[in-house]
Amino acid sequence: MDLIKRFLKEEDGLGTVEIVIILAVLVSIALIFRNTIIKFVQKTLESILQGSGDAGQIDSNGVEPK
Repeated sequence: MDLIKRFLKEEDGLGTVEIVIILAVLVSIALIFRNTIIKFVQKTLESILQGSGDAGQIDSNGVEPK
């Protein structure tokens, strides 16, 4: 009987359960808002890639040509 009482009071596995629940909630949110997330990432990448076109205009001395 004492063994059963100790088993019920043991909380070692509680952290694992909490992590699994948090991951499930995050995956659910990502699936619900996936279209919005994809659009945001695409706009961000386009912005970054369009801005990198100016870097090709610097000559080998590190100075912008006039």
